[in-house]
Amino acid sequence: MSIWENFWNVLWAFFWAFAFIAYLFAIFAIIGDLFRDHKLNGWWKALWIIFLIFVPFLTALIYLIARGRGMAERQAKDVVAAQKASEQYIKQVAGSSSPAEEINKAKALLDSGAINQAEFEALKAKALAG
Repeated sequence: MSIWENFWNVLWAFFWAFAFIAYLFAIFAIIGDLFRDHKLNGWWKALWIIFLIFVPFLTALIYLIARGRGMAERQAKDVVAAQKASEQYIKQVAGSSSPAEEINKAKALLDSGAINQAEFEALKAKALAG
């Protein structure tokens, strides 16, 4: 057996491994999209899953052709929703960004007696500086 036969065998094995992994990614994307689609009722979802189990390659191909556009739209909508949720969380955690709001909060703490005048002045200076 020559080295070239070994090379082509290895190359062929890499090709099939790549094809199999790409196929798995497609199957998982389809299953994720099925559960993400709120317009499709449960019976249709179950039918798609059954066909994915028994006729996987053909079903995946048909699904990607028939529902590919909606699949992309649902994915884009979920990405936008996740980004908005992330931005909202960051704003919530970061607190108020307005110096006036921070000074008002510090004034409320001063009026309630939770902090003294020196601490209020320090918080006020910090709010105005940053």
